[in-house]
Amino acid sequence: MPTVQAQVIATYSRRMRLRLAEDTDVEARIKGKKLKPVCGDYVTAEPIENEDDWLITAVRDRENALARPNMRGQVEVLAANVDLLIAVAAAAPDPDWFILDRYLAAAENMRIDAVVVFNKTDLAARDAETTMALGDYAQTGYPVLLCSAETESGIDELQQVIRDQTAIIVGQSGVGKSSIINVLMGGRTQRTKEISSKTGEGKHTTVNSMMLDLPGAGRIIDSPGVRDYAPALDSVPAVVSGFREIEKAGHDCRFANCRHLREPGCAVKSGVENDIINARRYESYRRLLFLTEKLDQRT
Repeated sequence: MPTVQAQVIATYSRRMRLRLAEDTDVEARIKGKKLKPVCGDYVTAEPIENEDDWLITAVRDRENALARPNMRGQVEVLAANVDLLIAVAAAAPDPDWFILDRYLAAAENMRIDAVVVFNKTDLAARDAETTMALGDYAQTGYPVLLCSAETESGIDELQQVIRDQTAIIVGQSGVGKSSIINVLMGGRTQRTKEISSKTGEGKHTTVNSMMLDLPGAGRIIDSPGVRDYAPALDSVPAVVSGFREIEKAGHDCRFANCRHLREPGCAVKSGVENDIINARRYESYRRLLFLTEKLDQRT
């Protein structure tokens, strides 16, 4: 049987939907139990004789992977070959900037672009803490977009950012990820998540991971795993790399293996003390570093 390269555009447990080179979509099964393709993967596949299904025989090398630790302490890959990470916060529920910093750290380690989106601007004026945090991201070099999926304000700007790229949207439950995708898709595919009045968190409704083609240009990978997504950073260097301003300043530290905590001659600590490095972002770095080291001690 002739084999071809295809891309996984939807996953249903051990079944997949593939897109062939000529933009033809086919259903596929996976050969054996060791292969674990995810949405966005490029795979080698071949048609199955006398069937409509194709067979995935190999997963090609990934440019990058969005991954998280699972309940067993193993790394679970959620999506692959992503170009852009969209980190969403919103007027409700209250933003958790530490979580958003972790999303951005994942993008830095994947070596992909990231943008910060603040949704639900129609609900209320931004408070001082939110305004300061969004300003911090802009000063660090991340594009910051204000939008409302309800009024569609700012959606055109977001569409332009995604254009010709494969993006994934991450954020706390209830910030409106599905609503944003709904608007970007022209309201055709996504079910909107409602915020639970009891917990303030979104009800998880997405069943399958899939790559959605946006009208005009661009793609979004919609994955159920992003609901409680946190990056799998497994070392001190990975955490340092996750904060671009800390990594840059660290080149001037006295010691090459500086953790930027209590070491003498630390350029990062000096930067924080002199307001060159944002103190809130530095606290996120410290918290993620301690968490990573704690998890590392358990393995």
